[in-house]
Amino acid sequence: MIIIRKVAELLDFVELQKEQGNAVGLVPTMGALHAGHLSLVERAVKENLCVIASVFVNPTQFNNPTDLATYPRKEEDDFKMLAEAGVSAVFAPSVEEMYPGGPDAQPRHEFELGTAAEVMEGRFRPGHFQGVAQVVSLLFRLCSPTRAYFGEKDFQQIAVIRNMIETEGIDVEIVACPIKRADDGLALSSRNALLSEEQRAVAPEIHKALEYSVVYSREHSVGATHDTVVERIDAVPFMRVEYFEIVDARTLLPVEEWDESPWIVGCITVYCGDVRLIDNVTYKKEI
Repeated sequence: MIIIRKVAELLDFVELQKEQGNAVGLVPTMGALHAGHLSLVERAVKENLCVIASVFVNPTQFNNPTDLATYPRKEEDDFKMLAEAGVSAVFAPSVEEMYPGGPDAQPRHEFELGTAAEVMEGRFRPGHFQGVAQVVSLLFRLCSPTRAYFGEKDFQQIAVIRNMIETEGIDVEIVACPIKRADDGLALSSRNALLSEEQRAVAPEIHKALEYSVVYSREHSVGATHDTVVERIDAVPFMRVEYFEIVDARTLLPVEEWDESPWIVGCITVYCGDVRLIDNVTYKKEI
């Protein structure tokens, strides 16, 4: 595995892969890697002759400066794990390398991301998905991947990226990979490392409440299912639901009845102490 810090070096590496006819798989990450990231890498290695993983904490997708400052960074550990997983190259640029004029330089391209970017995370984190689209589109341009791999824990992000590549005319296959969980059900996340011992002990209640709600939903309305999830999680020490939305999986717009869509998911964000955790569950998928 080679470590690439400069855009020019990355472009040369990608050009060589294309000349050799190698399919390129891209796994974008912000580092602090865990088994969830490695499951994406594992699939990418199986499906592509060349795999590039990025390790870059993108400042333009953080609307909370404290969240950016406290985001875990473990570059040496990340490089070791990626090498052992079979990655061909890791792209780990500086902020200055990615944004030569600075992350707030103008003019900045405004992406057409559709309604999927306006609800849930889009409502609570203004500008977040524009920042995601900015860095992901840049990585797509630099790496020219055949396929790009994202985890379904970030369900909304995948929908937004799909909209972006359609409106921007980017030729890449988006591969959505299943959520990787700890043995107790907690969705793996780099943010889990920020939880105290007491918070980590109760955090699995998020997944337990979502699982319970799937069974509950079979005999109850959308509204009642929503309310039982929020009530169960809010009753747990340290926990506070920021939002829970039951939505059409394609548009991410809320549904009021179970027969409104063939594919319905519930997306949730919970504060466990000061740590913001996300998860989702599928209620219905008939496609």
